[in-house]
Amino acid sequence: QVQLVESGGGLVQAGGSLRLSCAVSGRTFNSYAMGWFRQAPGTEREFVAAIAWRYSRTYYADSVKGRFTISRDNAKNAVYLQMNSLILDDTAVYYCAVDPSRTRVAGTRPMEYSYWGQGTQVTVSS
Repeated sequence: QVQLVESGGGLVQAGGSLRLSCAVSGRTFNSYAMGWFRQAPGTEREFVAAIAWRYSRTYYADSVKGRFTISRDNAKNAVYLQMNSLILDDTAVYYCAVDPSRTRVAGTRPMEYSYWGQGTQVTVSS
């Protein structure tokens, strides 16, 4: 059993910053890719950022590139998402996910991830 627990969400004004964290516990893997996705009401879950195990190669959605930074701490089995210059369209529930099948790259589609957290709400106000 794998548990992913997100934290760090909340209410922030436009232009502000938040840092999301995701801790992985339970069954461990030798290596795995990690990703962040988000879902606003009435929309499909969309890719935000991902990070590979090897060399921590990173991937970003165009909508967040230059504003968000994904990082990981393998010793702590954790992944982080630093979100700066937040805008109203960033409002969503943010989910972290684990893909234990990849080491060199990370996927950008929800179907590529096997394990998911419960999500943390991020609300950006004007």
